[in-house]
Amino acid sequence: MIGLSSYAGVMESLTNAAEEQQPSSPLTNSWSIKQESSKNQKTKGVGGFVLVHAGAGYHSESKAKEYKHVCKRACQRAVDQLKAGALAVEAVAAALVELEDSPFTNAGMGSNLNLLGEIECDASIMDGKSLHYGAVGAISGIKNPVLVAKRLLSEAQKGKLSAGRIPPCFLVGRGAHDWAVSHGIPPCPSEKMATKFSLSAYKRNKRKMELAEKMDTGDQTKKRRQSSENENGSACLDTVGAVVVDLEGNVAAAVSSGGLAMKHSGRVGQAAHYGCGCWAENACNMNPYSTAVSTSGSPFLASEDRVLGGVIVLRCCRCVEAQPSQNIQGILVEFLWSHTTESMCVGYMSAQDSKAKVSFLINVTSKIPRIVGIVILYSPVTPDI
Repeated sequence: MIGLSSYAGVMESLTNAAEEQQPSSPLTNSWSIKQESSKNQKTKGVGGFVLVHAGAGYHSESKAKEYKHVCKRACQRAVDQLKAGALAVEAVAAALVELEDSPFTNAGMGSNLNLLGEIECDASIMDGKSLHYGAVGAISGIKNPVLVAKRLLSEAQKGKLSAGRIPPCFLVGRGAHDWAVSHGIPPCPSEKMATKFSLSAYKRNKRKMELAEKMDTGDQTKKRRQSSENENGSACLDTVGAVVVDLEGNVAAAVSSGGLAMKHSGRVGQAAHYGCGCWAENACNMNPYSTAVSTSGSPFLASEDRVLGGVIVLRCCRCVEAQPSQNIQGILVEFLWSHTTESMCVGYMSAQDSKAKVSFLINVTSKIPRIVGIVILYSPVTPDI
């Protein structure tokens, strides 16, 4: 698990790496700096900014269009919430619902199946304003696990339960499912959450496991696995996630995952763990920056032969230089992403954009951030009463 001190250095280290890297892509030049207001346009409050990813892993090129579309839809869902005045935590949950509903991501609908052929999901969400956190692990029969995590967060913010009991912020398995249903979140049979793609992947993986048990599982097995993935055009994906900053400068982050394919029943992955799958923290007296982070894959499993994962990061602060008047405040938003897997699909959008922008990189691995973007958002200053 990653603690607060580790996340505090994520943005600085990644930004430094990006600054040292010479621009190698036309995308970097066109997206590196963007100002969301012009002299010919009336300065008015905008809803904020969202950055999403559809998982770091092995995306099939034949499904590139679907991955791009789901990232665009997730961005739009979040922006719609922000334009309506919702806080960052509401918007980030809306983005995750869209990602979970896609049959092409390993989250919610179409998630990887475990050894028993069932879907068990992990999800977590964090509010940078309150530092409250909600999570579920190995939950079955719920279409959108992130909504359960969000409800846990919101219920915890209400304070203690009867008789002074501490409300839960992290529930797993059957207990998580029953709690969700008791709080108005409708159940969804696990078999309805499986897709043709996830079922075929399960059958294929099961055959490979049976074969591996009958023969030596050394380097040849790894080669067979990689060959099988290429031949079938299948995607090995992990956690999806999003980070958001709202009109008031609050940040939030969320992640959701179906976990590893053929995992043991009851396994809880990093997506659900506090300070591991995501982190969000507003600026404070000691730190002028608000930061939100969402991870994917297994970048923090040091025992693995290959460190495979991805990350999206958002950092923002009040921008005095960009403040056009005393009644308007500027918010400087910096964002970037990086991955060591073969592919990662990322989308982003501000409330003033007419549509989301998407980056789909495949057959590329690098620990250097792919894009460093800067957005200046403007919002009305609320007078002190």
